[in-house]
Amino acid sequence: MYLHLGENTVVRTDNIIGIFDMDTSTISKWTKDYLSNATKNKRVINVSMELPKSFVVCNENNEIKVYVSQISSQTLMKRKSNF
Repeated sequence: MYLHLGENTVVRTDNIIGIFDMDTSTISKWTKDYLSNATKNKRVINVSMELPKSFVVCNENNEIKVYVSQISSQTLMKRKSNF
């Protein structure tokens, strides 16, 4: 199945490693460092230019990608659990 992350972006649910809330998870220095490193390595994909509410970490073809979405993590989790 696929999960719609916003705009015209969908990912396979099998590829999802985790769905994270931007407000609560970016408090941690480790998460900030992870996102900074992913950005430097060009693994971050902004789904929308609106205020980010969540990020989704995926393993696509043995490559880690981080999708930043304007949709809340709770909404994404509900969409994922409907499959």
